[in-house]
Amino acid sequence: MEKSVFNIEFQQKNIASKIVVSLERISEAFKSLLWDYAKIIGLSPIQIQILIFIAYHKDELCKVSYLADEFNITKPTVSDAVKVLNNKGLIHKEYSEIDNRSYSISLTAKGKNIVRKTEKFAEPIKNGIERIEKDELEILYRSLNRLIYNLNSKGVLTVQRTCYGCRFYEKAKTNHFCNLLEKELHTTEIRIDCPEFEGK
Repeated sequence: MEKSVFNIEFQQKNIASKIVVSLERISEAFKSLLWDYAKIIGLSPIQIQILIFIAYHKDELCKVSYLADEFNITKPTVSDAVKVLNNKGLIHKEYSEIDNRSYSISLTAKGKNIVRKTEKFAEPIKNGIERIEKDELEILYRSLNRLIYNLNSKGVLTVQRTCYGCRFYEKAKTNHFCNLLEKELHTTEIRIDCPEFEGK
């Protein structure tokens, strides 16, 4: 019998395979919800994701090269998306004084308005998650954080800004500690996208 996560017979006997397929289904729901908003406002899903990312991240992360890594796509694909967003008046390009080929991207008032309209696309998924018991949610969150860190360590995810990969993070026995905040962290305080993240 083929040991594929998609082989139903093997899948029934292997919990990791069931989780992979479960994550795939959630991914499909995420994409479907995003597409619904994309069709309404006339932008592509990646263009919406770029706008939302820019709205909540610092300038040094809002550059073509970083966005390509963030979304696991090529620089030309990001450049094309940025060109469309710029032509629609949704972003500003702020060129570097040192290198006029380099620029960071910020939102215009029109861009901020689009973000307000689209950033709730994932609410149905959040609402479903909130129906899970608090104790189970904590276990789920810890597991997903470890999975993201492991995938990043293997090069499957090019970018992660979780505590586990940060130089300020320390673990002693079962306790988590942030040397930047100088405090112990409960599992639910582990950040999935930390603005102060610095790689090890």
